[in-house]
Amino acid sequence: MPFLILSILIQVALVVHIFKTGRNTIWIWVVIMLPMVGTIAYFVVEVLPEIGASRTGRKARRRIGGIVNPNQEIKKAAFDYSISDTQENSIALAEEMIKKEMYGEAGALFKRCLKGIYEHDPVILFGLARAEFGQHRYDEVKQILDRLIEHNPNYKNADAHLLYARTLERLGDVQAALHEYSVLDTYFSGPEATYRYAQLLKNSGDMRKAQELLEKIVFQASRSSRHYNDLYKKWIKLARSEMKSV
Repeated sequence: MPFLILSILIQVALVVHIFKTGRNTIWIWVVIMLPMVGTIAYFVVEVLPEIGASRTGRKARRRIGGIVNPNQEIKKAAFDYSISDTQENSIALAEEMIKKEMYGEAGALFKRCLKGIYEHDPVILFGLARAEFGQHRYDEVKQILDRLIEHNPNYKNADAHLLYARTLERLGDVQAALHEYSVLDTYFSGPEATYRYAQLLKNSGDMRKAQELLEKIVFQASRSSRHYNDLYKKWIKLARSEMKSV
């Protein structure tokens, strides 16, 4: 009971502070409806300006801003695009649409950008490939990525390489996908590629190799920093869970 009373008093104090300091009143809803998270968010973003001015604070502000106004970035990108239909603004809006899983709309924008000197631009082609992958058009994804490499042989992008491997897997070309995953396993940042490699090996019947890769992920996590474990917690958790079933 004392904790509940303290929590209510803190909420009341923060609401008063929001009114007195002229903060955005949406914070009132956040503080009241999300007592723990809202209180921490308001304290970090608004009450501690010195943190808010630091790099860490700016990162926290952006993260919490996603809770307060989850459509802020795409609205800004759409506004910029409406003011000036440039390549830069088109790509920025398409990228935000990808984040919102608006794959059809993003694909249309990326396609519009593929003209003139940008006809074979690797960044735009990679964006289009992701939009097509989101719509399960794997044949198109492969064609786009093949075109990307053909016209940009020196282009290096680990995420594009991973997308290519995933596409081959979805198309049923298991041996080719295994080859690409094996290469990715040697240099990809983080455990996602290794985990996907292990999964495909398991599905192909190579339990021993799959187990080795899963153990490598877990071992790497145990030897890495807290930041690494937070950044890749999804794949580390999956690897630990998968080890029990291999």
